[in-house]
Amino acid sequence: MEPFRLAVNARTDIGKIREENEDSVRCRSDTNYPFAYVIVADGMGGYSGGAIASRIAADTLQVQFDSLMNQTFLACSPAQQQLMLRASLVDAIAKANQKIIETKRTRPQFSQMGTTLVTAAIWEDFLIVAHIGDSRAYLWNNHGLQRLTRDHSVVQEMIDSGQLTPEQAQVSQVKNHITRALGVVDSVEATINSWTLKESALLLLCTDGVTEYLEDETIGSVLANHRPALECVYRFIDDANQHGGKDNISAGIIEFCSQPEAEAEFSGISITLTPQKSEDTTVRRMQRHNENPQ
Repeated sequence: MEPFRLAVNARTDIGKIREENEDSVRCRSDTNYPFAYVIVADGMGGYSGGAIASRIAADTLQVQFDSLMNQTFLACSPAQQQLMLRASLVDAIAKANQKIIETKRTRPQFSQMGTTLVTAAIWEDFLIVAHIGDSRAYLWNNHGLQRLTRDHSVVQEMIDSGQLTPEQAQVSQVKNHITRALGVVDSVEATINSWTLKESALLLLCTDGVTEYLEDETIGSVLANHRPALECVYRFIDDANQHGGKDNISAGIIEFCSQPEAEAEFSGISITLTPQKSEDTTVRRMQRHNENPQ
């Protein structure tokens, strides 16, 4: 029996105001090896440009992650595997950036498009997280909630310099202005960090469609109490919509269990251990209305 158990789920929703969903999400838990990932991207640019940018980013990273579990990787030492995973992630982000820029050059109508990105991958007990922009990653375990990313945004820089408090940032007129994005300049640097997981945990990745409405304390409470844990993604989407749903809303979770008996604590029924074919992960506005008739 494997010493580590991994399960994933990710969903995206158009929200209540936008006419198009410019977010993209991807997730997978390998059926043969202790490897899982979630990718969340929040596109921008309008006229379908944001949707294209986020899809390019998500697809590029997905292809890179899915090709990682090969004989060369599996034959390496744990230290070498961690280096390979990091190098693969850096390479995928650079490829995604260039693909978006090339698309903009050949399709001038999308010249303003770009996308945020946050992604997390776990191999055995090694966690690596990369982000660009203001989409976030959180870790929840029995010690509480920890934010793993720091927004690349104007208000975060103002908080860091003491010009704003976190409370003031929530109502700032520039709170949605990001300082880094994929597809904007030829070379973009993602912030990448890694950790060794010592105990069972939940990893949450989400766009600002979630954090616009839900403070960290609320996010931690949901992750601590809502079970099955993988269904927290639906809870976050519902809560954001109930508070206004002005933006697209996306959330993904990796459930990491360090001991076989820990599976019952978090899992319940796993929602998307292995997505079948090309699963449509978008919660459609029409579908939501049909499910909740007035």
